[in-house]
Amino acid sequence: MIPRTVYEPEHELFRESVRKFLEVEAAPYHAQWEKDGQVDRALWNKAGEQGFLAPTIPEEYGGVGVDFRYNAIVDEEVSRAGLSGIGWGLHSDIGVPYILNYGSEELKQKYMPKFVSGEMVTAIAMTEPGAGSDLQGVKTSAVLDGDEWVINGSKTFITNGQHADVVIVVAKTDPDAGAKGTSLILVEAGTPGFEKGTNLEKIGMKAQDTSELFFQDVRVPKGNLLGEEGMGFIYLMQELPQERLSVGVNAIASARSILDQTVEYVKERKAFGRSVATFQNTQFKLAELDTEITSAQVFVDRCLELHVEGKLDVPTAAKLKLLSTDLQCKVIDECLQLHGGYGYMWEYPVARAYADARIQKIYAGTNEIMKLIIGRTLLD
Repeated sequence: MIPRTVYEPEHELFRESVRKFLEVEAAPYHAQWEKDGQVDRALWNKAGEQGFLAPTIPEEYGGVGVDFRYNAIVDEEVSRAGLSGIGWGLHSDIGVPYILNYGSEELKQKYMPKFVSGEMVTAIAMTEPGAGSDLQGVKTSAVLDGDEWVINGSKTFITNGQHADVVIVVAKTDPDAGAKGTSLILVEAGTPGFEKGTNLEKIGMKAQDTSELFFQDVRVPKGNLLGEEGMGFIYLMQELPQERLSVGVNAIASARSILDQTVEYVKERKAFGRSVATFQNTQFKLAELDTEITSAQVFVDRCLELHVEGKLDVPTAAKLKLLSTDLQCKVIDECLQLHGGYGYMWEYPVARAYADARIQKIYAGTNEIMKLIIGRTLLD
């Protein structure tokens, strides 16, 4: 296996602490959380105590101020262990950066320490029943009334929807301005008129709380606007490469973990009086998958390096998201096949990974949207 050079020794020490934490505090309980439809909220507080939440937050706001590679390690270890219910990635990689990068000093002082400790959980409300990857089609409105924004609309498929204490709402502040009329506004749970719908029942990621959110004449302070009015679409475009990098990191970590487990399984499984691992088809399939994962891992690591350097652009992140999630689904499908009938049983990790992986090609922009981004870049 090609040595990974993106991480330093201190990163690997951090990885060990994350892995041990997950083995003790999450893995034994995840099956129950899948039945519950969400993880135990106390897990967030325990993770905060260990410094696993939003590690990139600067020290002045209660964080440790490290680079995104620490986020990636948390993502990899959660995916490696198949703990798909844990929504730390959405919080640390997506939600918190919007507030850190575009929020006022007052908002950062108010919220950042609580994001680090796990006292508060973030969510971002982009998707609507009639607008998925089309962020310009958002219908949720925010109208300025004196010193308050009045928000009306609904969102769906919102990760961390049940646990969220602070939601970044994508809303139209000028319905006639197209993309330039979009803004990002913070809404706290418990604000009058803001209601969380029931926890949605999904094909996979069953322990991940995913909800509809409803806003009826929700009033929040004018200062809850992130950045400038009308700049929301631009902010979303600026942050999406990191989100897609996060998806890619998860995808390849999951694919590698399932392949490694499958290698062990076929060594033990017998068919026609011999180990399944001795069949040429098995060896060819494993060789193909290992080669593709190795190649993709190199690309993931290079994108991670570029991102740390501030150089990961939109089309490259789109290529990563497209390649990694397509490969993840392919690898897990082939590995399930090598498990035979047992691969279809929920008790086997490959079955849960198969169900969990499918959403990866949909959220953070569908893979069809990734192709459009890449294609337009080529033709410009």
